[in-house]
Amino acid sequence: MAASCSLPVTLDLPTLRAKLQGLLQFLRDALSISNAHTVDFYTESVWEELVDLPPETVVAALRKSASEAQARPSETRPLVEAEGEAGMTDFPKIFCETSQKLVSVEAFALAAKYYSVQNLGICTPFEQLLIALRGNQNQRNGENQKAVEFMNMKKSHEVQAMSELISSIADYYGIKQVIDLGSGKGYLSSFLSLKYGLKVYGIDSSNTNTHGAEERNRKLKKYWKLCHAQSRLDVNGLALKMAKERKVQNKVKNKADIEEVFNNSPTSQEKMSTSDILPDFSGSVISNIRNQMETLHSQPHQEENLCFENSFSLINLLPINAIEPTSSQQIPNRETSEANKERRKMTSKSSESNIYSPLTSFITADSELHDIIKDLEDCVMVGLHTCGDLAPNTLRIFTSNSEIKGVCSVGCCYHLLSEEFENQHKEHTQEKWGFPMCHYLKEERWCCGRNARMSACLALERVAAGQGLPTESLFYRAVLQDIIKDCYGITKCDRHVGKIYSKCSSFLDYVRRSLKKLGLDESKLPEKIIMNYYEKYKPRMNELEAFNMLKVVLAPCIETLILLDRLCYLKEQEDIAWSTLVKLFDPVKSPRCYAVIALKKQQ
Repeated sequence: MAASCSLPVTLDLPTLRAKLQGLLQFLRDALSISNAHTVDFYTESVWEELVDLPPETVVAALRKSASEAQARPSETRPLVEAEGEAGMTDFPKIFCETSQKLVSVEAFALAAKYYSVQNLGICTPFEQLLIALRGNQNQRNGENQKAVEFMNMKKSHEVQAMSELISSIADYYGIKQVIDLGSGKGYLSSFLSLKYGLKVYGIDSSNTNTHGAEERNRKLKKYWKLCHAQSRLDVNGLALKMAKERKVQNKVKNKADIEEVFNNSPTSQEKMSTSDILPDFSGSVISNIRNQMETLHSQPHQEENLCFENSFSLINLLPINAIEPTSSQQIPNRETSEANKERRKMTSKSSESNIYSPLTSFITADSELHDIIKDLEDCVMVGLHTCGDLAPNTLRIFTSNSEIKGVCSVGCCYHLLSEEFENQHKEHTQEKWGFPMCHYLKEERWCCGRNARMSACLALERVAAGQGLPTESLFYRAVLQDIIKDCYGITKCDRHVGKIYSKCSSFLDYVRRSLKKLGLDESKLPEKIIMNYYEKYKPRMNELEAFNMLKVVLAPCIETLILLDRLCYLKEQEDIAWSTLVKLFDPVKSPRCYAVIALKKQQ
C-alpha cells in the first residue's frame, strides 16, 4: 500500500450542481441545433427555423472565434468573471426570446467554449493525481516498453496512460485484482497483467472477443519474452566484444601491471571508477553498461515477474573482473548463475497469480460479480471506452459492491445511451437508465435526445482532427431526402442509405445507388429531374456547412452534461470518499479523453 497522502481537493456537490444549472440554461435553447437531423435539413427548413443570421455571417464568426481561441486560450474569462454566486452566468443575448432563433453567433461560441469540460474547472490534473496516489513511492515498474509495437498508436496511447493510473490506484490500496468491464480485445487487461503484475479479469459480452483476447494474450506474452530475450542478447554481445578487446589488451600489457590492477584490496577497488577498470572503451559503451547496472539495482525483487524478467546479470555476462563488486566479497560466476536460476524459479511461481483471465458475460447494473468471478476480492474496476449504458452501469456496480475500492471509467458511444425521459409516451419496464443518473437531472426530467448525443459523438471526432463535418456527403443526403419526399411521397423510411458516398462518382450516381438500396424504382426519375434538385439546392449548400459548424461547436457541451451527470451521481453516494474527472488522454489521439474516477475510503 502506498504511503498515505492527501488526494487533490475537488469541487463539492453544490458547486457542481450550480455549474450544471448554468449549462442547462444554455442548452435549453441550444439543444434544438444539436437535435436537428441534417437528413431533414431542406425538407423541414431547418436553417430558417433555428437561425436568424446569414450563413456567411455564421461561418465567418465561428472561424474568427476558432482562430482567437488558439491565439488567446483565456478568452472565456468574461463569462467566468460574470458567474454569480449561484453559478449562473449572465450571458450576452444568444437566442431571440420570442422565436428562440440564434441571433448572436459570437456569444454562442463563447458560451459553448465556457461550458466545455476543459474550461469549466471540474477536472483534476492527471499528474497531480498520480503523485497523490503514489505518495513517496516511485512508479511501480521502471520498464518503459513501447506498447505501440503490437497496438495502433491510438490504442497504445490509451492503454499506457490508463494502465499507469490503474496500477497506481491498486498500489494505493495494496490490492492485486482488477476487473476490466467491456474488455474487448483485451489490450488493457493484457498490459496490466504483463507490465504491472496484476491479476486481471476481463469481462466482455462477446464470445468472439473473449476467445480472441485469449489468443492475443498468448501472443503478447510471447512478444514480451522475445523483447526481453533480445535485450539480454544485446547485452551479451556487448560483453563478448568487451572480453575480446580486453584479451588483446592483456597480450600487450605487462603481466606485473595486470596483477597490480586485479590484486588490489577491496578498499582500493571501491575507489576505482568504471573508466579505470575499462580504460579503452568509449564513453558511450561505459555509459550503456552503467545505465543497465543502475536499472537492474533500482528494481525491487518483488516487482519482477515472469514476463518482465530483468533477472539477467551483467556479472554473468562480462568477464569476472570487468565490473566493480557490489560488496567486499566477490561471488563466483558459477554460484551466481545457480542463484539466478533458483531465483527465477521462485519468480515464476510467484507470477502464477499475475494473470489475465478473459470471461464472457453480459453486464447490467444488477450483475452479481460473485457469480461471475468466484475468487472476487478487494479490487479496482476499469472500463476503457465502454459503450452506451455499460459506462453508467460500471459506476452503479462500483457503488453497490464493497469489494470494489476504486473505479476508472472512460465512456463512449453516447448515442447508445438509454434515456429515461426520451420517449415518455411509451411504456417501459427498464428501471435503471443510462441517462440521467443524478438526482438533479432526474428532478428536471432532462432529456438530450438521440440526435444530440449522436452529433456529439461525430463532432468530437472531427474536432480532434481539426476538421468540420463532411459537408458534401451530408448535402447529397439532404437533397436526396427532398427528392424522396416529393417524388415518392415518403417522409420517414426505416431503411438507411449507409456509407455509399465514397463509392459514387457524382450526385446522379449517388441518387441512383441510394434509391436502389432503399428499394425504390429509380427508373421513374429521369436524369434531368435529379439534376434540377441538385441545381436548386447547390446555392444553399453554405447553410448546411454553417449549421454543421454550429453542431461541432456545441458538441463538447453535450459531453460535459453527460460527464457532469455521472460525477454528480458519485458525489451523491455516501460511501465514496473521493471522485473527480481527469483528462486522461490527448484529445487529438483519443477524442473521448475524460475519465470518471472514484475511490472509497482506505481501510
